[in-house]
Amino acid sequence: QVPLVESGGRSVQAGESLRLSCGYSGRLFSKHTMGWFRRAPEKDREFVAAISWSGAATDYADSVKGRFTLSRDKVNNTITLQMNNLKPEDTAVYYCAAGRRISGSSEVEYSTWGQGTLVTVSS
Repeated sequence: QVPLVESGGRSVQAGESLRLSCGYSGRLFSKHTMGWFRRAPEKDREFVAAISWSGAATDYADSVKGRFTLSRDKVNNTITLQMNNLKPEDTAVYYCAAGRRISGSSEVEYSTWGQGTLVTVSS
């Protein structure tokens, strides 16, 4: 079983919305912080958002605050990143990641990564 499986990436126009989902192994990660990171062309991977194991707490990068919303479905073991008002600078490969029970915005706190899903935003 693949531990993390992302879906939802595609090409959109600026201003549109997109929803990314990540299915995770409940046996492995039900008590872990889950996060999204992204890597834009020719840039380092950066933090996007994270959600606590309970789903009660979230954290966002300043660049996406007010536009992106991360939620967690503990019954179906998925996290969903709702991305609104997308901008060309949001173009990147988005990675789902599983952290520790409490993890922050540093990628070193996340030990398991998905394959990534490409989001392209055209102006």
